[in-house]
Amino acid sequence: MSSPDRIGSFRLDRKTCIVTGAGSGIGQAIAELFAEAGGNVIVADIKKPTADETVRRIEAAGGQGIALEADVADPASCERLVTEALAQTGRVDALVNNAGLGHVGTILTTAPEDLQRLWSVNLVGAYHLCRQVLPHMLKAGRGSIVNLGSIAGVMGMEDRFAYTVTKHAIVGMTRAMAMDLGASGVRVNAICPGRTLTPFVEARMKEYPDPEKFEKQLSAPHTLKRMADPAEIASLALYLASDASSFVTGAAMMIDGGYSAGK
Repeated sequence: MSSPDRIGSFRLDRKTCIVTGAGSGIGQAIAELFAEAGGNVIVADIKKPTADETVRRIEAAGGQGIALEADVADPASCERLVTEALAQTGRVDALVNNAGLGHVGTILTTAPEDLQRLWSVNLVGAYHLCRQVLPHMLKAGRGSIVNLGSIAGVMGMEDRFAYTVTKHAIVGMTRAMAMDLGASGVRVNAICPGRTLTPFVEARMKEYPDPEKFEKQLSAPHTLKRMADPAEIASLALYLASDASSFVTGAAMMIDGGYSAGK
């Protein structure tokens, strides 16, 4: 009896993978790694030029990518994204709901419109995209949905009311979907990163008089005493999107450099 191809199970050959918010940061890193693993990546972003740039990077490395503009807060845009992905590739094997917004504030300093804006993007956008891809995954009898949560999705965070609420909801949605879809062959998991050194965070650091000191403050809660690189988050996304994680569903996986270890 031949042994299973454990290394090959991490490949995404001939698979179509939609990644939202893929124009920069974690989403871009995920899109690039998926392409490196052989996937045909649908690079979706609210800003088409940034999606185009990610595809240029993918193609320069020898991969395949298709740039599509998508506003996940708009249900019609979500439908167009999946329809176009199917029209161009004929299938959807994996969906990574990465697009999201952050917000600083307590319940008293968070305006209703700010909460609604984060709710529409961070949770409802993922909901609409899941509803669009699921009929095709169910027909195929397989598929993987990866939702980007956060450490704020499993623990409270000071002065991050709206963000914490929506990321807790993402984890709840992930678990509920996994329970409903398990017998169908469609797996649903969440990734919960700690602080990650994305271009957004780097730009924020430069606004401070002492960027190095601010970086140390951001890194301090992690046991590893540093922030994650987006590529490190992408590695977990590849595992969950691939057949390597064939017995994993309903998980909210921490990838936080030990941030939550002592909580």
